[in-house]
Amino acid sequence: MKKLLLIFILLMAAKVTAQNLQLHYDLGEDRKYFTTTLEMFKPDEYGATFFFVDFDFNMPSNKSISLAYWEIARYVTVYEKLSVTLQYNDGFVTIPTPVGNFSGTLNQSWLAGVSYPIDLGFVTLNTDILAKKIYKSDGLDVQFTTVWFVPFFEGKLNFTGFLDIWTQDRNLRAGVIGTDKEMVFLTEPQLWYNFDNHLSIGTEIEISNNFLPFQDEIKVNPTLAVKWNF
Repeated sequence: MKKLLLIFILLMAAKVTAQNLQLHYDLGEDRKYFTTTLEMFKPDEYGATFFFVDFDFNMPSNKSISLAYWEIARYVTVYEKLSVTLQYNDGFVTIPTPVGNFSGTLNQSWLAGVSYPIDLGFVTLNTDILAKKIYKSDGLDVQFTTVWFVPFFEGKLNFTGFLDIWTQDRNLRAGVIGTDKEMVFLTEPQLWYNFDNHLSIGTEIEISNNFLPFQDEIKVNPTLAVKWNF
């Protein structure tokens, strides 16, 4: 899912509130539907608050909402660039299958950990190391998250994205038998051309493994997108 405003929480010092609304058309195999994303962050004297909400419009009959997912994160600065964070993830999905529609949750989770920007010279990777408690999981899991933001041509072109890697019980995903752990991989690099301070067009490539129910192989799903910055 989308985490790109986290870039501004940890990478930029400007104390302004920012929001954007994105509309993506998914070109992935057997997808061909729209997704909307609403993102917001608000920094304050203690740190920052960030959230995003995703909706997929892919119900078989009328292309109404088939997935709803949101994440909210609170960051509190404790020393220079080091922050502590508390996060909550939750969602619901309906997936068409040959034997009917499958409906289920997207692993309601609480996360807590630390955040620090890693400067590599050509790019800064804003990185979270998190303990993760997934509903009905066996004990705690771990998650690694990093986001990046690289502007080109005086900000007319932006290369942004995030990478999530975490562990979870295999039996949390429908159709997977067993109680041992599996690794989940999700990344969404984006490229945006900015017409002005408000309107952008671009693309996103979602690459994932073990993320959705019935998904046991690497999936690559590109989109075409438009974004409005409020």
